[in-house]
Amino acid sequence: MKEKGKLVRPIWLDAAADIVKVIDQRKLPHDLVIMELKSVDQVIDAIREMVVRGAPLIGVTGAYGVFVGLKTNTEKASDDSWITGESKKIAAARPTAVNLSWAVEKTVAAVMAEKDPARRVDVARRTACEIAEEEVENSRRIGQHGLTLIEDLVRKNPGRPVNILTHCNAGSLACVEFGTATAPIYAAFENGLPVHVWVDETRPLNQGARLTAWELGKAGVPHTVITDNAGGHIMQHGQVDMVIVGTDRTTYTGDVANKIGTYLKALAAVDNGIPFYVALPSSTFDWTIRDGVSDIPIEERDPDEVRYMPGVTHSRETLLVPEDSPAANFAFDVTPARLVTGFITERGVCGANEDDIRRLFPEKI
Repeated sequence: MKEKGKLVRPIWLDAAADIVKVIDQRKLPHDLVIMELKSVDQVIDAIREMVVRGAPLIGVTGAYGVFVGLKTNTEKASDDSWITGESKKIAAARPTAVNLSWAVEKTVAAVMAEKDPARRVDVARRTACEIAEEEVENSRRIGQHGLTLIEDLVRKNPGRPVNILTHCNAGSLACVEFGTATAPIYAAFENGLPVHVWVDETRPLNQGARLTAWELGKAGVPHTVITDNAGGHIMQHGQVDMVIVGTDRTTYTGDVANKIGTYLKALAAVDNGIPFYVALPSSTFDWTIRDGVSDIPIEERDPDEVRYMPGVTHSRETLLVPEDSPAANFAFDVTPARLVTGFITERGVCGANEDDIRRLFPEKI
């Protein structure tokens, strides 16, 4: 993602200061605020309060959290039980995105393999940076594999843009660079293919309206913001050629946990014969869960995120509902594999079924 012509990531290690810095995504699109993460508690708060969000980015933040913990508590570097305890706290910050526990566990394993306590901070730093770069490369490859799907639609519909509907934010802000769902879109745009993106707002935190629209605008990609409930209507009227979404956790059988409302988009897509793709890196697969509807934990967040909405013209949040009305705030839903056309991964495109997923990832058998 570029801001004023410069590449800006949502998380990075300031090498000169040896400090982890992040964009506070709660302040976008109106203010670009940088926050420093100097303690494990700050890392946990940043993940929990959605300063950072998006499965791959949450994972990278968790990996950096292990580094931050060791850097600020060097006297604990030889205490394996302390490292394990702090890491478990980081991994529990948000329950649905499997990337978080995956990245934390990978970093801790590298640290524990280093027997010299004096070197463990360096190992944690290096491992977190490697995980960040790995996710960047995964996103780039997802873009290239997804590009072929958009090229097919361009040939099928000459003379007009390919209309793509997405949900929530699965872009650079969620994935360090390129994104998952947006990676094929950026690749198509950069290759001169005509694309237009329907950006649904994604209530209650409006990650589509605030973040995806901001990203696409910075990149110059044509897009239109719509209400969440407009998706089915534009599908019925032939204004959507494909749907691409991201995911926070996907079972090895093809069930997909993503931002609340994704299931409804999939139902509408299937009803209208529109391909519904999910873009994800391998770090988002959960190789331990077969039944996503029953077994994927669904985060329930503060109901006030539904009851109130912040605005740039208001000094405080605006109450949207009657003051005494309760609210429920389910952060994710699960789309069953039968509704998914296919997965776009860093290794290629596959069907939403166990056999085809394992074809791409044979080492998981």
